[in-house]
Amino acid sequence: MAAASSAAVSGAGTPVAGPAGRDLFAEGLLEFLRPAVQQLDSHVHAVRESQVELREQIDNLASELCRINEDQKVALDLDPYVKKLLNARRRVVLVNNILQNAQERLRRLNHSVAKETARRRAMLDSGVYPPGSPSK
Repeated sequence: MAAASSAAVSGAGTPVAGPAGRDLFAEGLLEFLRPAVQQLDSHVHAVRESQVELREQIDNLASELCRINEDQKVALDLDPYVKKLLNARRRVVLVNNILQNAQERLRRLNHSVAKETARRRAMLDSGVYPPGSPSK
């Protein structure tokens, strides 16, 4: 009887190891981590949006500085500032790419965990266990 229950407990009150206990633990751990992963994903998305906006502002400022430099009658050397802006833009793009890659890995991990959870839930519901796994 204790081996068939998903919340099996021995006579001493300790959990019984087995596929059901592991699956229950994995599902609980997944539910515990899901809000943090979703919050992290939303924060990464917000940072990526703000970085795109920052990159656009840098581009606008660089083009405006170039236009001002061309329109000036007095020779004013704005090239170092334009170069600094372009360097800042390059760094923003680099950070954005890093965030995009991290978000994609996070999305794939979340998908894998959900897929594995669904697979294990289906196995538990059907009572079929893969070869080599300890069964009831």
